[in-house]
Amino acid sequence: MTTDKFWSTMAKRAEPYVPGLQLNNPDIIKLNTNENAYPPSPKVIEAIKDAASKDLQLYPSPTADRLKESIANHYSLSNDQVFVGNGSDEVLAFSFMAFFEPGETIKYPNITYSFYPVYAKLFDIPFEEVPLNDDLTIEPESLFQSDGGVIFPNPNAPTSLYMPLASVEAVIQANENKVVIVDEAYVDFAEASAASLVNKYKNLLVIKTTSKSRALAGLRVGYALGDQSLIKALIRMKDSFNSYTIDRLALAGATASFEDKDYFNQTTEKIVATRERATKQLEAIRFDVLPSATNFLFIRHDTENAAELYEKLLEKNILVRYFDVPLVNNYLRVTVGTNEQMDELVHKLKEIIE
Repeated sequence: MTTDKFWSTMAKRAEPYVPGLQLNNPDIIKLNTNENAYPPSPKVIEAIKDAASKDLQLYPSPTADRLKESIANHYSLSNDQVFVGNGSDEVLAFSFMAFFEPGETIKYPNITYSFYPVYAKLFDIPFEEVPLNDDLTIEPESLFQSDGGVIFPNPNAPTSLYMPLASVEAVIQANENKVVIVDEAYVDFAEASAASLVNKYKNLLVIKTTSKSRALAGLRVGYALGDQSLIKALIRMKDSFNSYTIDRLALAGATASFEDKDYFNQTTEKIVATRERATKQLEAIRFDVLPSATNFLFIRHDTENAAELYEKLLEKNILVRYFDVPLVNNYLRVTVGTNEQMDELVHKLKEIIE
C-alpha cells in the first residue's frame, strides 16, 4: 500500500519549504538563518514575563488591537491598515489565498524566497518566474502587466539586493488592477520601506516580520500593511482557519518591541555597521560581496568553490547557507553576526583558502 493512499490532491502536489540546517551544538557559530545577532529589547522580556504571570487560561485577543495600534503608529497608518499573523510566512499564505486566483498567472523573480513556489503549487496558482539581470538585480519591467498579480522581496533573498522605491512604485503602477505584494522581511536594514506608499496605492500589500530587525524569530509574529479592503480580505482568511493566531506572550512581546524605538534603532545600526566592516574584510581576501541591504551577505570567491567552502566551514564549526540552484550555486549566504563572529568567520576562511 502506498503511503499517500489517503492524501488529498493538495497534499500530493505540495512541495514543502526546506529551512536552513539546524544543529544542536553550542560550539557552532550559526550564520545560516539570518537571525538577529542581538537579543530582543529588555522591555520585550519584561512584557512577556508580565503576560506569563496572568490570564494564560484565557484566549488571546483575536483582533490584536494593541499590537495593531503600535504598528500603525510606527508607520503613521490607521489600525484598519494593519494585519497581524503567526509569522510572515502565515501572512504570505493568507495573501496567496486572498489575492491570487487559480488559473491566473502571477509573477515573481526566478531567484527569490523559495516559499513562493511552495504556496503557488499548494493553492494551484500558475506562476511565471521572471529572470534576474546579469548582476542579480530584479528588472522592474519584467514584473509589469501580470495577469494574476506580483510578489517579490525587497531586499531580495538570497541575493541581499535592494530595489529603489521609485522602481517598486513603477511595478505597482504597471499592475493597477492586480495586487502587488512587497515582502519586506529585511527592509529595516535598507534605505526605505514601501510602507510609505500604502496610502497612495490600493493594490499594494507590504508584508513584514518581527523576526529579523526586532530579534523576535522565536515569537513568530508577522504583519501586513495595506488598504483597508486588502486587510479585510486577510482577516476573512485568518478567521476561516483560526481566530486566535497570536498567543498572549507573542502579542505582549511584539507590542513592546515597537514601543522601544531606541533599542530597535541601536541594534539595527550595529548590524549595518558590522555588515559594512565584514564586507571590507571579505573583499580583502578576494571575495565578491554583493551590496547588501539586509542582515546577511551574499558572497563568492574568485577561485574557491562555494559548496566546498560550505563543507569546510562546517568542519570548523561555522554554519552558513548554500543554495544548489543555477545562477547562484557558487555563492554563500552569510548572516551578519557580531563583530567577533564575523572576525572568526574571516579567520577560518583565510585558513581554508591558504
